[in-house]
Amino acid sequence: MPTNHILPTRVYYTIFAILMLCTFATVLIAFFDLGPLNAIAALTIAVFKAVLVVLFFMHVRYSTRLTWAVVAGGVFWLGILLALTLSDYLTRSWQTFG
Repeated sequence: MPTNHILPTRVYYTIFAILMLCTFATVLIAFFDLGPLNAIAALTIAVFKAVLVVLFFMHVRYSTRLTWAVVAGGVFWLGILLALTLSDYLTRSWQTFG
């Protein structure tokens, strides 16, 4: 049976402030030329923000094991889709004759 977890509003405001700081960091990083690390830095911040949103605003942190399994299945499926997309993208330059 799921338990109703009531969090103080201070937690939500803190998470919101962290999300705003991460957004500011993403914009700040965009102004620096880090070469290929720009995309990696921006995606790392985006993944961190997504994890915060899923855990706190979607209440997954205090949910049942079934909810965690559904989230894990979604992340696994996302990994499959990204792997298939990257396998297509990375092999487009291969030339096949015949």
